[in-house]
Amino acid sequence: MHIRLRRFTLMAVALLTAATALPAAAAPAQGRPERHPSHGGLSAVIRYTEYGVAHILARGYADLGFGTGWAQAADQVCTLADGFVTVRGERARHFGADAPSDPALSSAARNLSSDLYFRGVREAGTVERLLATPEPAGPSRAAKDLMRGFAAGYNAWLRQNRITDPACRNASWVRPVTTLDVAARGYALAVLGGQGRGVDGITAAQPPTTSTGVAPDAERTARAARELFAAESADMGSNAVAFSGATTAGGRGLLLGNPHYPWQGGRRFWQSQQTIPGHLNVSGGSLLGTATISIGHNAHVAWSHTVATGVTLNLHQLTLDPADPTVYVVDGRRERMTQRHVTVAVKDGPAVTRTQWWTRYGPVVTSLGATVPLPWTSTTAYALSDPNAANLRASDTALGFGRARGTDDVLAALRRTQGLPWVNTIAADSAGHTLFTQSQVLPRLTDELTGRCSTPLGQVTYPSSGLAVLDGSRGDCALGRDTDAVQPGMFGPGRMPVLRDAPYAENSNDSAWLANAERPLTGYERVFGNIGTARSLRTRGALQDVAAMAGRGRLTVRDLQAQQFANRAPAGDLAAADAARGCAALPGGTATGSDGRAVDVSEACRVLGSWDRTMDTSSRGALLFDRFWRKLTATVPAARLWKVPFSAADPVGTPHTLDTTAPGFATALADTVAELRAAGIAPDSRLGAHQVVVRNGQRIAVPGGTESLGVWNKIEPVWDPAGGGYAEVSTGSSYIQAVGWDGSSCPVARTLLSYSQSSNPRSAHLADQTRLFSGERWVTSRFCERDIWSSPALRVVVVRERR
Repeated sequence: MHIRLRRFTLMAVALLTAATALPAAAAPAQGRPERHPSHGGLSAVIRYTEYGVAHILARGYADLGFGTGWAQAADQVCTLADGFVTVRGERARHFGADAPSDPALSSAARNLSSDLYFRGVREAGTVERLLATPEPAGPSRAAKDLMRGFAAGYNAWLRQNRITDPACRNASWVRPVTTLDVAARGYALAVLGGQGRGVDGITAAQPPTTSTGVAPDAERTARAARELFAAESADMGSNAVAFSGATTAGGRGLLLGNPHYPWQGGRRFWQSQQTIPGHLNVSGGSLLGTATISIGHNAHVAWSHTVATGVTLNLHQLTLDPADPTVYVVDGRRERMTQRHVTVAVKDGPAVTRTQWWTRYGPVVTSLGATVPLPWTSTTAYALSDPNAANLRASDTALGFGRARGTDDVLAALRRTQGLPWVNTIAADSAGHTLFTQSQVLPRLTDELTGRCSTPLGQVTYPSSGLAVLDGSRGDCALGRDTDAVQPGMFGPGRMPVLRDAPYAENSNDSAWLANAERPLTGYERVFGNIGTARSLRTRGALQDVAAMAGRGRLTVRDLQAQQFANRAPAGDLAAADAARGCAALPGGTATGSDGRAVDVSEACRVLGSWDRTMDTSSRGALLFDRFWRKLTATVPAARLWKVPFSAADPVGTPHTLDTTAPGFATALADTVAELRAAGIAPDSRLGAHQVVVRNGQRIAVPGGTESLGVWNKIEPVWDPAGGGYAEVSTGSSYIQAVGWDGSSCPVARTLLSYSQSSNPRSAHLADQTRLFSGERWVTSRFCERDIWSSPALRVVVVRERR
């Protein structure tokens, strides 16, 4: 066996030096390589297996980046090109200043503000300085080689191929890229939860022209901040669970990763295997435009990430010079703000020049998103501090994971590189170990510091939402430095919540507190997340499920697969029976809608009572409950929804028992029935008839459910009653992996990329895995060489630079 594997490896490596006149686009015989004429430069071998999964073989990191950039471009050139337009600050030039911006790489509402921010980053030389920073504070040589190779591979694909995707075919904005462009995309992802959240407020900030101004209302700001951070976690959240060998059939670990990311645009995952013989062999999903595996596994360990509750920014409230609002005071000394004059080209109009204002703490910001105003008055301004603005280390963290031989190595990589900006890590290994850790780059906000330095606004926002507002007029309120941190102003790894070798370790985007309900984590600073508060229904349902699985024991990968598609709706288990009884008790079987009209809801009562409490595509009543539950929870406060309130002594079991006497219950029922009737949808219709995506004219049913239902297989569908119900998905289950080990040299892995490898409507891989997802079927991972070479779909391409 070892001789055969070595022969396969040598065969593949030999392909790296092979060359013929066969063009890249030619169709090869099965299993035989397509080759490019070449005169040196970077090269890689790409072995394609079922569903377009790319297995990239290279001699070194630059070559590996080259193969990755090439293969990503082949599947997603338009999405990649659009993102590179964003980080170059050229969206207004190509698409217009007022058009909606790219939501994948910042919160900017319009192209102009996006460009002003990213052009400012480019002109300030921010990313160049980070690339030049020695490791460990800066990226390693291997990481920089990957970026350089990725740019070269992307460019080579553009030169040697014709774009067929109508989204960007013949578009002037599809251009070659540089290493700086690739690094800038990684930078945009790093600051997504910090400066990226405040782009509109950074680019709109201008000194006041009058001496008047209104301070933000503390309670309203705290509530808006809490809702902002909660909504972003819910929109792009995740589930992951690791099971230890004590719970599994073979005494080895198991890992189920279920990230919930956008189904369109530049935060999609793309699936591949990356191999440098003797150095790296890792398989999984990469965020588009990045050259490393974000979530994946190797022969020894598997890991996933969930969006963490840590707030990756803080504010410093500036005390301004009454005579000049661009001067602030620190320890009695005046400091003048720094000006960045940024000019952006605009389509069909004159260029726009704006000034951005920067301080020792970061940029002045006048809002976070659209809901948290931070007015710049004659006496006060707010500066945004983001430690990830000095973080270009995520690639090195990913490489550390790829080389790891167990969970200890995963934790060591996190502690060494400190590169993850906004996620938790959950891992399991072949020796039966598990790991949960909230090792992310966070501002060094100790409870002691916030206790003595919070402004009156911060005294309300920090306990409520984790958003600290510190007194910027005091030097002793600076963030400081932990001795084990690679950069000032952030926590070192010794402060991170860690849970090791628990029977299960699970996270569904709540705080670290209940990663294991029997072994709660406490003692961390408030900025990491809260303790002793109500958990989401998704967390509660997940903890019930995984604790029961661990209790049963003898788990296998098949059990992980079953959990992914159980599609149990915890909200239904808690409330459907009560809702059916409350509905049946309505006089005459009617309820009054919000428009004042009486609606016959009697059939809905029956359907709610017989619903199977799942969000399977075959489930009848699921859509009815979904629409009802959305309306009910949007109008009835959480404190009024349940008869039994939350108890910290029973955080998984409470709150419960729906209060059908709450104002809004009957109205929500009436409005739901009227809505479905107007759309021509029967209350007992199958979910799969009305929750679909449409690809090349084909309707594909989608299982799963929205955040408020608590479904593990989270799907955020887009309501389109004219289109027959839900006709698209915005975010939800994306790159899914179920990984274990059976004692052989190859991991047991099943994967699924819910939206498939390509967004090109002319690609064979536009919707092939989407159809698998619809049917709750999986892809068997081909990790070992013998499995790759035995693929019936095998296609081998040798890609090279041309000079």
